[in-house]
Amino acid sequence: MNRAQILVIDDDPRLTSALRRALALEGYQVEIENDPVRGLAHVRESEPDLVILDVMMPKLDGLEVCRRLRAAGDTPILMLTAKDQTADRVRGLDSGADDYLVKPFAVEELLARVRALLRRRQPEQDRTRLRFADLTMDVPSRTVVRGDRVIDLRPREFELLEFFLRHPRQVLTKEQIYERVWGYDFGGESNVLDVYVGYLRQKLEAGGEPRLVHTQRGVGYVLREEARATTPDPGQG
Repeated sequence: MNRAQILVIDDDPRLTSALRRALALEGYQVEIENDPVRGLAHVRESEPDLVILDVMMPKLDGLEVCRRLRAAGDTPILMLTAKDQTADRVRGLDSGADDYLVKPFAVEELLARVRALLRRRQPEQDRTRLRFADLTMDVPSRTVVRGDRVIDLRPREFELLEFFLRHPRQVLTKEQIYERVWGYDFGGESNVLDVYVGYLRQKLEAGGEPRLVHTQRGVGYVLREEARATTPDPGQG
């Protein structure tokens, strides 16, 4: 399974429905935004691995959305448009798009371009030394150090922490964590994730260090430095 997160920003419900189905069948996690303004906010909040963006949209055209996305980060962008003139393609690429696909298109071609864009991003995602605050993980040697203290983690604890470290300050839903770390969703009745987060916290905080893995009530967990507010973290949820 690919499990990369793809955001589609397009106001055509028939097209977005077809894209959702095709991408999901390939194993991708797919989110749809029909409004370009909400799409921009979605990218800031969830940091998808790839954005598929339509050019012709109300409120804000895709070229402007693309420019704003590129100014804010390096998320790969695949633009879709009905315009097939060379000048239109140049404008799309000049606005910051990584690739440009003209409608109508074959699903197989879109999937091939998605794979190519995700491959280009892979070296960054597969970096082998991860750091956050005073926590360091060396992935090949499976070594975790907090400050000067080496932390011994069991395999599933290591994989869970690695997922948090690859998505710092991002609220991760329980469904996302189950899918990425365990490979499937246990369902709403299981507390296996809460148990493993408890194990991880005990080991990360064994030297009296501040909490890094925080509960986001009703949603999941987030790796962030402890807030300075007086309200304590609610603990396991």
